[in-house]
Amino acid sequence: MNEPDASPVVHPADLDEKTLLAGCDERRQRRSGPGGQHRNKVETAVFLTHRETGVSAAASERRSQQANREVAAGRLRLLLALEIRRERSAEQVPSPLWKSRCPKGRIAVSTDHRDFPALLAEALDVLALHGLEPQAAAAQLGCTASQLVRLLKQEPEALARLNTARQQQGQRPLR
Repeated sequence: MNEPDASPVVHPADLDEKTLLAGCDERRQRRSGPGGQHRNKVETAVFLTHRETGVSAAASERRSQQANREVAAGRLRLLLALEIRRERSAEQVPSPLWKSRCPKGRIAVSTDHRDFPALLAEALDVLALHGLEPQAAAAQLGCTASQLVRLLKQEPEALARLNTARQQQGQRPLR
């Protein structure tokens, strides 16, 4: 896990699509594969690189450039949630988004929803703040440790990275 930095609390995974894309370099390319002649003649593949962090994502499975841009932006948002840690003060946790998605201590969000990467980023930020201890992080977020771990399990890479960091600190992995 990266060390938290002193940037403002707005996590890049929580930016609206227009702002996120404005902060990215975009490259387009022709790709082969399904889609017929249209795909072979038009640059439909989209590669996005977030300038501030250097995190990149791509999409080429759709026939339209706009659809691939949306898919790539979603993938980029998820990668930013996994890679980038932001410091959050006690007053900033939980965020209004977290409160809206965690009524009565239950985290309600699908992995396909636009809010998922931002919630995952907040969970990982708060875990980093609390020495990777889910009980302490969950208490600050207003949910149970099992709910927090359940959220992490929805993105297997998040749980794998957290467990690697926990093992490096001599802590047991979460299941």
